[in-house]
Amino acid sequence: MADGGSWAVQRWRERAATFHGRPLPDVVERAVWVCEPTGSALVLGSGQPDSHVDLAACAAAGVEVVRRRSGGGAVLVEPAAVLWVDVLVPADDPLWDPDVGRAFLWLGQAWARALADAGIASTVHGGAMRRSRWSDLVCFAGLGPGELTDGSNRKVLGISQRRTRAGARFQCVVLDAWVPARLTALLALAPADRDAAAAELAPVAVGVGSAPDRLLPALLSHLP
Repeated sequence: MADGGSWAVQRWRERAATFHGRPLPDVVERAVWVCEPTGSALVLGSGQPDSHVDLAACAAAGVEVVRRRSGGGAVLVEPAAVLWVDVLVPADDPLWDPDVGRAFLWLGQAWARALADAGIASTVHGGAMRRSRWSDLVCFAGLGPGELTDGSNRKVLGISQRRTRAGARFQCVVLDAWVPARLTALLALAPADRDAAAAELAPVAVGVGSAPDRLLPALLSHLP
């Protein structure tokens, strides 16, 4: 455990399934959980049907299929290719907001300041969820409150949320590179739809290169 000011920082190097299986504690305290996945995983949103996945393609690629407890579309998690940070806030914390959409905004602002430290200008999306043809399938195909876009309106940060009476768990992912074809190859799509998805998704998001190595300490410094 490391010291992040008023935030307890815990790190795990483990399978995505193990990390996602960690429940919110009965008593939630401010915490930052950092996961370094040991293997590749296609992580589905809590309400996403299994029928979205090409299980044979995942097995052939050695990609585990995992379900998270927060919402949204699928994310492809690969070792050393993502910065995966969960932020926990208790329900009696000043940062807690009973409005589910508005609850993301303070965290998006902290991430925006962290990205600025890495030389990446970004904007916090403060409006309603923006959906697209592929957003029910792929997390980075839509844009929700608190998520970030760069100057070309490409999504940089994905955030989803799991809430209980005890608190909230915000699950945040930044990619080093956005290669949608790697993800769409694992989805249950007809060949023509898979090609269309890869082409249409290419301009909607962007990775941050080597910046993930610098973003975590910057994020910790900007958390309230």
